[in-house]
Amino acid sequence: MSSIVETSSEIADELLSLTADICARSLAPHASAAEQAERFPREQFRTLGEAGLLSLPYPEEYGGAELPAELYLQVFEMLGRTWASVAVGVSVHALACLPMASFGTDAQKRRWLPWMLSGDTLGAYCLSEAHAGSDPAAMRTRATRVDGGYVLEGAKAWTTHGGEADFYTVMARTSPDPRSGISCFFVPADAAGLLASSPERKLGLTASTTATVNFDGVFVPDERVIGGIGDGLRIALAALDSGRLGIAAIATGLAQAALDESVRYARGREAFGQPIIRHEGVGFMLADMAATVETGRAMYLVAARRRDRRQSFTREASIAKLVATDGAMAVTMNAVQVLGGAGYTKDFPVERYMREAKVMQIFEGTNQIQRLIIARDLERAAS
Repeated sequence: MSSIVETSSEIADELLSLTADICARSLAPHASAAEQAERFPREQFRTLGEAGLLSLPYPEEYGGAELPAELYLQVFEMLGRTWASVAVGVSVHALACLPMASFGTDAQKRRWLPWMLSGDTLGAYCLSEAHAGSDPAAMRTRATRVDGGYVLEGAKAWTTHGGEADFYTVMARTSPDPRSGISCFFVPADAAGLLASSPERKLGLTASTTATVNFDGVFVPDERVIGGIGDGLRIALAALDSGRLGIAAIATGLAQAALDESVRYARGREAFGQPIIRHEGVGFMLADMAATVETGRAMYLVAARRRDRRQSFTREASIAKLVATDGAMAVTMNAVQVLGGAGYTKDFPVERYMREAKVMQIFEGTNQIQRLIIARDLERAAS
């Protein structure tokens, strides 16, 4: 706990203590086996839901905790430090709820948000397509106007919780216009014509189900359109800013776990008559790893504070995501190096951490896209 930014609030202390207890009792004992078996951790999500950890950012009137980003992202970090697949799932669920919470009408929020935030349900966010990942405006999934609503046709790739989710927040094309031709739809999982393909076989996060979600004539009534028709790209980009902060926090937690394991090993492993942590070749590597972890943590908290003050945080979210996930990749690779041959075996978790870190440089916008966002924002700010 000492490595996480302290919050004086009694509520914050209780929340972080509760999260630490759940991580120790309900997550850590199951993570390795579930990852090896590629078993979706629905039971663990239920435990988090019962504790209220699936609704932290959202208004109390709809069942959330209405916590600031600076605090709830620390919870995400703790989850990432314990079990990355679960942490990513919690972040994705928050991402899937954001369009309804931020852009839904009062009637929509009264009807759907209490169920979405109940802790019994999980959401999925459907934006990417096989040919439209970094360029969401190139999406082809279509929503065709019919009497009383829209019919969805197409497929959404790389969907976290695809086939496991209880609801899907879906972006689909309602006109050819590249920027104002996309709209946002709320689709329950039991909608006729919605079907998930077989899960992807992945390098890491193997307990987190990722699948293509197919929409074959899925009818969505008008009351399940979120925001106005044509507002989908704006909604998607706003959600991604917050989603990137979630991934930055999780990547920081993952890097911290790799550092912790490396220090434990380096203190216990002896070479040339002393623990290897006392050899500069290892000790300096650990020092660099610690600096990298703290840098990622500092950056996501800076961005979170801007979000909490309702200031623009797009650039800061991209920087946080870039720094924390590149850092996690570097730290986990070095962790394998510190453990040597042992680090390359499944007897220690660092090889899993390294595999899990890689995808964090890719999803919620690749780190090349983050650099593009940052550069464009710098250009606008200087004009």
